[in-house]
Amino acid sequence: MNREPVETLLRPVESLGRVSLDTLGSLGRFGRFLGEAVGWAFVPPFKVGNFLERVHFIGFRSLSVIILTGAFTGMVLGLQVFLTLSRFGSEAFLGPAVALSLIRELGPVLSALMVTGRAGSALTAEIGIMRITEQIDALTVMALNPMRYLIVPVIVAGVITFPLMTALFDVVGIFGGYLVGVRLLGLSEGTYFGEMQTFVDMADIWTGFWKSLSFGVIVTWVCAYKGYYSGHGAEGVSRATTHAVVLSSVLILVWDYFLGSVLP
Repeated sequence: MNREPVETLLRPVESLGRVSLDTLGSLGRFGRFLGEAVGWAFVPPFKVGNFLERVHFIGFRSLSVIILTGAFTGMVLGLQVFLTLSRFGSEAFLGPAVALSLIRELGPVLSALMVTGRAGSALTAEIGIMRITEQIDALTVMALNPMRYLIVPVIVAGVITFPLMTALFDVVGIFGGYLVGVRLLGLSEGTYFGEMQTFVDMADIWTGFWKSLSFGVIVTWVCAYKGYYSGHGAEGVSRATTHAVVLSSVLILVWDYFLGSVLP
């Protein structure tokens, strides 16, 4: 019996199995990476200096892009929502519409995407350069755990800074909608904020909080992982940076949908 036709038929199955095993292996490394980081986060002594440096890097240095993006997002929402509601004679609901859109969806998602583009890419490149220049290996030789020294402060800083930046984004966006709806289009200031107070409750705020918290874990986890296991040379670092930004952005949108379908 000629085995060559059989091997030809089984080759696609072999390729599919190889891809499946590689995918499962990558997912396993992803999960183990996060598990090790979370485990070391609760083991003293804590690297407070590294943590504060990462808070400054991820949070403080992203304030300008968060404020600018939040302001214009609120202004665009105020304009477009006002034009839509005016067709139904419901301009009074401009405030709740802007606030709910920002607090539940746009605030967490857009702020996470902005921070991914600004801080996440730089974080991946920084850790990737440390990998290819053997600085991470040098930490191991000096009996310093790279996971505790490099990765844990990044993830903890992301958990702390992302909700704060999302809150700032929401506040700036609401006042951006106020500038357009009240100052430009003539809506009553009392109506804008009064209806907002009526329709926005703590459940909406908690939804945005949990989203931003999870996005902080996702972005720092993916970007740190891609940098930590980047390939050799400048090409490997650039490829890891691109993969980190794209994967983080896609995961943000996918996870936002699942959280939005589960949370009230």
